[in-house]
Amino acid sequence: MFSKSDISRDEFQLFGKQAKCGYDWWWHSFTAIDEETNTKKQFFLEFFTCNPKLGGDEPVYGQLPRNQKYGVKPSYLMIKVGTWGENKKQLHRFFGWNKVEIEKKKPFSIKADDCYLSETESYGKVSVSKEDAEEHREYMSDAGTIEWNLKINKIIPYNVGYGAGKLFRKIQAFEMFWHAEGMKSEFSGEIILDGKKYKVVPEESNGYADKNWGKDFTSPWVWLSTNNCYSRMHKKKLENTVFDIGGGRPKVGPITLNRKLLSAMYYEGKCFEFNFSKFWTFCRTKFVCQETEEQIIWHVEQKTWRNRMVTDITCEKKDMLFVNYEAPNGTKKYSRLWNGGNGKGTIMLYRKGELIDEIEVTDLGCEYGEFDTEQ
Repeated sequence: MFSKSDISRDEFQLFGKQAKCGYDWWWHSFTAIDEETNTKKQFFLEFFTCNPKLGGDEPVYGQLPRNQKYGVKPSYLMIKVGTWGENKKQLHRFFGWNKVEIEKKKPFSIKADDCYLSETESYGKVSVSKEDAEEHREYMSDAGTIEWNLKINKIIPYNVGYGAGKLFRKIQAFEMFWHAEGMKSEFSGEIILDGKKYKVVPEESNGYADKNWGKDFTSPWVWLSTNNCYSRMHKKKLENTVFDIGGGRPKVGPITLNRKLLSAMYYEGKCFEFNFSKFWTFCRTKFVCQETEEQIIWHVEQKTWRNRMVTDITCEKKDMLFVNYEAPNGTKKYSRLWNGGNGKGTIMLYRKGELIDEIEVTDLGCEYGEFDTEQ
């Protein structure tokens, strides 16, 4: 087996110190089809929780000037939903913790009013007026309305191993944890963007589901993933292939590690992993992310003693947005955290020095950003 499913990692993780200075989020991205034009569009959906022990009936916004002045930390459930490309936007809806219901053990679920998320489904609505978006900068939101009703089938997981295992979670060893229970997922249902309906069908959904949690974010921040893959060597779509790359600069306690990425490639049933925490594989990684006038560009080279993967990706800036988060301590560390769902490029995959395939990848979820200043 490539990577074991472990839905215990999808459980709510904000306990102990992290309940007063921590975040935990569940991210989903998928492709939907316009019912009128039959064109495809990429969407994202996230349930983001922050500092539950500091909350009450109403959400606490960390970006409010008075909260910034007095050092008041944010506390809320934030539901983030949006889309890339034409009419790109991210919409936020906030709930105070007394209005949030969480099933903390497996199977996990979270509910607030008419918004719900579990391992197998999600539904809800987020609506932000133009006036509220302009007058309430603490919402960190664009204007618009999105409704969704989705079934989620997580097919292939990426379990990073002992680094996010029970012991390391319990002692909160890392500043940021990652688990991708649905590196390849199928979504079904519908999503409505500003009155326009889109259908979501499993075989064309290019679905992805993961989660992050911890005390702080990482800089640089890198993420690349898709299961929309085509073999240039064999001239066919790869129906059972998905890859996922994530990381930046991990921090273990007070120690900041050098630039590291975790990645996995599931290639037609064959397993490739590049994981620095599995030291016995002698994993080495080099990556460069850069910004041009029109594009964000990623170049990643990874090796183990046996395998090699070279990944080259671009995404048009016009299709991307600056995804908005505030850290649990109330600071907004990124003003330019590029986030997109329309990336494309190639992956060169080798085993024992022999080229296995040159893979064309499209409709990538992609992310890159660095802290505005080192904090």
